[in-house]
Amino acid sequence: MSVLVYIESEEGKFKKASFEVASYAKEVAGMMGTSVTAVTFNAPESAELGSYGIEKVLNIKNEKLNKFNAEAYADAIKQAAEKESSKVIVLSQSANSRYLAPVLAVQLEAGYASNVVALPESTEPFTVKRNAFTMKAFNFTKITTDVKIIGLAKNAFGVKEQQAEATVEEFSPSLSEEDFSVNVESVDKATNKVTIADAEIVVSGGRGLKGPENWGMIEEMAEILGAATACSKPVSDMGWRPHSEHVGQTGKPVASNLYIAVGISGAIQHLAGINAAKTKVVINNDPEAPFFKAADYGIVGDAFEIVPRLNEKLKEFKDKNA
Repeated sequence: MSVLVYIESEEGKFKKASFEVASYAKEVAGMMGTSVTAVTFNAPESAELGSYGIEKVLNIKNEKLNKFNAEAYADAIKQAAEKESSKVIVLSQSANSRYLAPVLAVQLEAGYASNVVALPESTEPFTVKRNAFTMKAFNFTKITTDVKIIGLAKNAFGVKEQQAEATVEEFSPSLSEEDFSVNVESVDKATNKVTIADAEIVVSGGRGLKGPENWGMIEEMAEILGAATACSKPVSDMGWRPHSEHVGQTGKPVASNLYIAVGISGAIQHLAGINAAKTKVVINNDPEAPFFKAADYGIVGDAFEIVPRLNEKLKEFKDKNA
């Protein structure tokens, strides 16, 4: 009756968010007096998952599952849950997992709580704390179904190493042609060295940069900080930056430790998508820009003067502390 956790991987590497959900699942398992089992798909060497408390890994090897497919992945995880008699399943809040979770919930007749930000308040009844109203409030949700699915909000719990010895078992679920009724033809990936989903720091630009030709200073700052680059919706709509970099309520959500916004006024849709960022820094020449009300730190001034000087100082600091 182990707690089951879906571990995501890409291009031969586990995603950082997976270590966070593994850490969380270990704590939940401790509350319930049980262990943690992970499900992986065509994953790399899985023994390292033991560093995060996972004691058993069900590794599914199937070339048809090299590309994410919600129906097929949900069916496979459902069979893994039935095999392990799992009553609690923990997922991340990645784009794939948000697509997967409702499909899996239907298959298992399970209750699904998304955007969970803390360990369960209790396991009897099973009650979790969640973000609500675009992260402006919290609510407490009781999951009363036999099987429960938790979607853990990014950076809500943190990565915690808890050493265990992970045994790896090959698992071959029975998948039907119906599971592959939707086929992935191609995948467009952001060209960033760091993806928005995995980034600890995100540097984002808006219309205040006046054109795509001025994005060099944003990319320079991102390179210095080891950050991902992002943009506001108008910027992607105008074709200055790819849509894969659009963050906000209708774009990608951001839950990084640091979010730097340059030349972004702070429309409510943008703020809704980046509310989960731990620290927000705003650079804008308009002191009345709405973003300043949401910012932890703000700089009023011309981005074309401030950002190059800031980049110089960051380089100096980095060189001194290398």
